[in-house]
Amino acid sequence: MKRYLAIDIGGTQIKYGLIDKDGHILQQEKMDTEAHKGGPHILATVKDLVASHLTQGPLAGVCLSSAGMVDPDKGEIFYSGPQIPNYAGTRFKAEIESQFGLPCEIENDVNCAGLAEGTSGAGQGSRLSLCLTIGTGIGGCLLVDGQIFHGFSNSACEVGYIHLADGAFQDLASTTALVHYVAELHGQEAAAWSGYRIFEEAKRGNSHCIQGIDRLADYLGQGIANICYVANPEVVILGGGIMAQKDYLAEKIQASLRRYLVSSIAEKTRLAFAHHENNAGMLGAYYHFRQKQG
Repeated sequence: MKRYLAIDIGGTQIKYGLIDKDGHILQQEKMDTEAHKGGPHILATVKDLVASHLTQGPLAGVCLSSAGMVDPDKGEIFYSGPQIPNYAGTRFKAEIESQFGLPCEIENDVNCAGLAEGTSGAGQGSRLSLCLTIGTGIGGCLLVDGQIFHGFSNSACEVGYIHLADGAFQDLASTTALVHYVAELHGQEAAAWSGYRIFEEAKRGNSHCIQGIDRLADYLGQGIANICYVANPEVVILGGGIMAQKDYLAEKIQASLRRYLVSSIAEKTRLAFAHHENNAGMLGAYYHFRQKQG
């Protein structure tokens, strides 16, 4: 049985596991990224994971999903924010293939999540889907006929930087923005709050938390509407930790979309929530590997 090692490199955690040729996750683990140690440390960690799994049996390939802007043809990181210092220029594909003699492919983590949802998740069967991950920031992936739309220079769908009237999309509608806003309303430090706590307090009637969530939903509707006017996706898929609160959020975001989209588009745009959740990065990395390797 062919086994593939899939590694999803996030700013906080690295998730990894073995996947068979049919896309079934056979086993999975996670560890801290220790992003502050920078790109060379992450590359070394990935190499250690490959070496460790090779002691358990042969691998058919290494499938990587990573934060940062990725050139999937060169197999390297070409831009990364300050959260992971010295990450730009990290040549995962060349390093892994040279050291281990295994085929390796890498793609951006949000693109991997979108590919996973489009292939076997909430966007399966759709010709054009938009996947957004709401977390520390906001990431986006546009999937056209099952293929990631990369744009001219592999920078398409960096939607977090879209400018709304009150600021950048991710500075207004991310989980980070929600936490900071609610903490400020309470006159407390942001460290005292989390997305989970905010939703739990809102369900108990905390007016500040309800206000913060309503504000989040409104800005999400604004940002999503702007993307829909350009891309006209069949389905918009929302992922990220707080989207587990879909029963609380769905109608609020849907109402916001109806407020900012003209009816002819709103009626034909389906809102969905991510199916694969925490496994999306690993699965998408495998699907991307399969596409690139034929």
